[in-house]
Amino acid sequence: MLDRLEVPVIAAPMAGGASTPELVAAVGGAGGLGFLAAGYLSVEAVAGQVTATTALTDRPFGVNLFVPGPRSTADISGYRERVRALSPTEPGEPKWDDDAYAAKLELVMALRVPVVSFTFGLPNTEDVHRLHAAGSTVVVTVTTPQEAAQAAQIGADALCVQGSDAGGHRGTFADDGVSPGGGELFGVLAALRLVRARVDLPLIATGGLVHGADVAAVLTAGAVAAQLGTAFLAAPEAGTSAAHRKALAEGTRRTALTRAFSGRPARGLVNRFLVENQGNAPAAYPEVHHLTKPVRASGDPELMSMWAGQTYPLVRPAPAAEIVARLVAEARDAISVVNTRIPPG
Repeated sequence: MLDRLEVPVIAAPMAGGASTPELVAAVGGAGGLGFLAAGYLSVEAVAGQVTATTALTDRPFGVNLFVPGPRSTADISGYRERVRALSPTEPGEPKWDDDAYAAKLELVMALRVPVVSFTFGLPNTEDVHRLHAAGSTVVVTVTTPQEAAQAAQIGADALCVQGSDAGGHRGTFADDGVSPGGGELFGVLAALRLVRARVDLPLIATGGLVHGADVAAVLTAGAVAAQLGTAFLAAPEAGTSAAHRKALAEGTRRTALTRAFSGRPARGLVNRFLVENQGNAPAAYPEVHHLTKPVRASGDPELMSMWAGQTYPLVRPAPAAEIVARLVAEARDAISVVNTRIPPG
C-alpha cells in the first residue's frame, strides 16, 4: 500500500497534540498519508480521533502506538528537585505506565485502521498476525540496521527509518542511557542505505525532511515515501501551540537531543529548561515525562518541550494541502536538475 500512494509524502505522527484529524485528512486529501498519534492519549480520545478522521476523509490513514518499555530503577528524586527549582509549577508524579498499549492495540484492530505503526519497540508476532487479519499494514520505526532486522523477523510490512536529524523522540528500541541519542546516530540517508542493505522491505524515510529536494533524495536512496513532521507543524490544521509556532517562525534557536523533558532522547529547540537539565535527566521514560508534564503545560517557551528537526528554520506556514503540493513541485524540479547532470546511458 505505501508504495502505491498517489504522492509519496507522509505526515508523521506527532504526539502531544500536533497531529490532528484535520491535518491527517488534509494530507490524505492531497494524495499523501497522514498519521494520528495515539501516544499520551486515553483510549477514548484515540477512538474519538479515529472517528473524526473517518468523518473528514475516505482516504487511508494511520495510527501510531508507543510500545511500552521496562520500569526504570533510577532514583528520580534528585531530578525532581531540579525541576521544582526551575519552575513555579509543581512537578508531577514520576510514575510508570504502559500508555494503555494493549487497549489501544485492540481499538485499532476493532476499528480496522488501515496503517498501524509502532515506535520505541516491537509488537509481538501474534499481534502482527492479528493486525494483518484486521486488514492493517504494520509499520515499525527503526533507527539502526539491527533494529530493522528485528522488525523484519516479526513480520512488519514496512519500516520507518528515522535519521538522527529528526525532531521529537528517537525511535530507538532501547536507550543506552549514556549517549545523547540513546545509541549510535545515523543521518537519514546513511540510515536508509544501511537498512536497505540489511532488509528487503518497503522503507519510509524520516528525519530533517522539509523540502521537495529532500523527498527526491530519499526516494532515489531507496525509500518508497518520505515522512515529514516538522514541515507540518506550522500548518493551520496542526495542533501546534502558539508558543511553539512562534519559536519555529523566529528560527533562532538551535536544536539538541535531550532526555530533560521525558527521560528518553528527543530533539527539540534549546531553551532554559533544556540547558539547565542537559546531562542531568535520568534515562527513565515515561517516569520523567510524567514528572515534567505540568511544567511543560505552563505555556512558557523556556520550560516547554518544543520538538523540531534540525532543518526547522526552513519551514514556512501554509495549509497542509499546499505543503504537499509544494513538496511535489520541488521534488520534480530537483529530479529535473539531476537529470541534466547525469549523462544519458
